[in-house]
Amino acid sequence: MPTSRSADTQADTQADTQADTQAGTQADARDDPGPPPRLLRRWEIGDPDAVSPGPGRRCTRVDTAQGSYFLKEYEHPDRRRVLFQHAVTGALDAAGLPVLAPVPARGGRTLVTASGRSFVLYPWVAGRVRGGLELTFGQCEALGGLLGRLHAELDRSTPPVQQSMLVPTPRAADAAAAVEAMLEAIPGDGTDFDALTGRRLRERHALLTEFAGHQPPEMEVSTVGHLHGAFQAENLRYGGSGNVSAVLGWDGLTTGPVAGEVVRAAARLFACEDERGLDLDRVQAFVRGHRATFPLDEGQIQAAVHREWWERLCDVAALRHRYLGADGAGERGQAALVAWWSAQLDRTLEVFAAPYTEAFEGAGEHPAFG
Repeated sequence: MPTSRSADTQADTQADTQADTQAGTQADARDDPGPPPRLLRRWEIGDPDAVSPGPGRRCTRVDTAQGSYFLKEYEHPDRRRVLFQHAVTGALDAAGLPVLAPVPARGGRTLVTASGRSFVLYPWVAGRVRGGLELTFGQCEALGGLLGRLHAELDRSTPPVQQSMLVPTPRAADAAAAVEAMLEAIPGDGTDFDALTGRRLRERHALLTEFAGHQPPEMEVSTVGHLHGAFQAENLRYGGSGNVSAVLGWDGLTTGPVAGEVVRAAARLFACEDERGLDLDRVQAFVRGHRATFPLDEGQIQAAVHREWWERLCDVAALRHRYLGADGAGERGQAALVAWWSAQLDRTLEVFAAPYTEAFEGAGEHPAFG
């Protein structure tokens, strides 16, 4: 017979599954017209043997005798931003990093317009997605090292970013008021899902009240630069050797504190979907790998951990999406992670920064390394 704790966990899992169904985004019903006729002749890739729908809306896979390609359509591109992204990914590719540079058309352009629509062609990349918790400690360290090499090359190949950046800090009082309004909107039909929603919201309100005095400062001195913006499992592809074969998702290219991206990436990669929180052993290996290729310092890492925890604590939009069906994004397990992180704040501050303060003794002897 399950214990009351395991029964609660099972009930939460069932209700969370219902949340996934209720909060899922409906697919865009508009038809994808496919690429215009003769568009592919703009590139020197040979005649296509097959053209088929690719992953995602308005994406096409093109197979030719020369190889396979991925054709992406931009509906309303910011040309300056897209072309800067192409210059960045081209530089990263030229530096030997696993980043796909766009294939230039015959005239040298990477953003091609046809029939009033804009297209970009990339080499097709094989490989599979792997969750961060699937990786050995050695692979976690290697992945952190890859992110560090990306940061180093971005720093070398892009214009400097203003060092003093004002990063707005959300207010706990505003988030608590939003949670109170959400509690009033819960339907009173007494379903298990409604009970879970109320419990999650009351839990968050209590945390916002308890930790209201832990707000991070508005301004921090830190290393800033151009960042990938979405370094997470969905944007990584692994080859048969277990190494990363491609880092995708460069539409999120942005600027900000480098330590912030390290902490955000670790939190996304190594979070469990339940009350277990973060796998701190894998987190520490990841940060150690990043330090080896793009060293920061203990203070920057701890400030980034503080801010990432605080922003998640105050992010009630994710709760609104997940439990009340509003538009937006809501990570599975985020409510449980916020509760765990709030209880383990001091510990996470220490663990994230440990590679900067002490040797990683015995790491290579752990059976998870390999």
